[in-house]
Amino acid sequence: MKKIKQIMLFLALAGCTQPIYAQKQPKYALDKTFIDQQLVKSAEQIKTLAAVTPVDKFPQTFRDGKNIFSGSSWWCSGFYPGTLLLLSEANDDPSLLKLAQEKLKYLEKEQFNKGTHDLGFMLYCSFGNALRLTKDTAQYKPILLNGAASLASRFSPKTQVIRSWDHGPWKYPVIIDNMMNLEFLTESSKLSGDQKYYDIAITHADKTLKNHFRKDFSSYHVIDYDPNTGEVHAKKTHQGAFDESAWSRGQGWALYGFTMMYRETKKKPYLKRAQEVANYILNNPNLPKDLIPYWDFDKDKISSDNKMYKNKDLRDASAAALYASAFVELAEYSKPKQAKRYLQAAETIIKNLSSDAYFAKKGENGGFLLKHSVGALPLNSEVDVPLSYADYYYVEALLRYKELIK
Repeated sequence: MKKIKQIMLFLALAGCTQPIYAQKQPKYALDKTFIDQQLVKSAEQIKTLAAVTPVDKFPQTFRDGKNIFSGSSWWCSGFYPGTLLLLSEANDDPSLLKLAQEKLKYLEKEQFNKGTHDLGFMLYCSFGNALRLTKDTAQYKPILLNGAASLASRFSPKTQVIRSWDHGPWKYPVIIDNMMNLEFLTESSKLSGDQKYYDIAITHADKTLKNHFRKDFSSYHVIDYDPNTGEVHAKKTHQGAFDESAWSRGQGWALYGFTMMYRETKKKPYLKRAQEVANYILNNPNLPKDLIPYWDFDKDKISSDNKMYKNKDLRDASAAALYASAFVELAEYSKPKQAKRYLQAAETIIKNLSSDAYFAKKGENGGFLLKHSVGALPLNSEVDVPLSYADYYYVEALLRYKELIK
């Protein structure tokens, strides 16, 4: 039998649950021992967070020596139970599974929440992982399908996109983050057999592909549509430095979202856009050598007398974690030269996020894994603090990489 030179199929986390298809087995800079050590450290650390988390609350951040928690309707509520589930899987630790399942009881009511576009984050990264790990369709399938119906209710045939916010000065705002919730819809079509969820995801992705990007393939944060015609009303930012700046985590949502949509559809324009965004990130002269980005790629264009941005040189570990997870998957769909570059970028980010500069010492950082994320600097919200989604995508990146080196 001829020596097999390609890995045809292996399981890995993509988005929250899906398999990745490998083209060629590369050389790896990080070994299994290193990855396993980080997964063990992460499990130990998150137990510190679990010990201080109220039964009906969800970890939000740690600031000024105090843990801050949210209710289930907060857009990030699904990341903490999702991270528990991933670490339970990684370490074969039933205690973490139990902790996650207990927390899910307080999250399940959000299946009927039609006031947010973030149900993919809230429900799919939590209940999606729970279904994958336990195979308990009786318990988790109805919740997921109710949630998908709630998310789909925010889609307008006129605009051909899912509305992001119901607040603010916008007519019909759509943020690049919304790409991340489309996997919830594509998977719900598979669960239910109902094509409409898949079709909504495709329509939204196509409209985003058309309107959300500049000529250099950086992404705007907010596209505001006319709700009656579907035409672009304005191109803005909400969390970036200014309207024409490239907010770093926004580039991550685009990179990850279109990589995922290629996996779900095999539509080549999605892969091409993911690679274009990846190249924008990696070729950007303002990307530090350690590949942990500043919170905005255009932070140097901020006026020096702008007092609102006195901390403009902050890094964003959450964006870096998102990049790493996306790069591992994107490498699997790319030609060898590109794949090597994307995988090396993921390795560099994982290594640096795992260093003392970003990974918290046991028992510190309020029990969160990573330090130095930035939620929204222009809003002075969650500045240079740990964040639950940074932890989630860091652990996901570790698991994806571990599957590769198997």
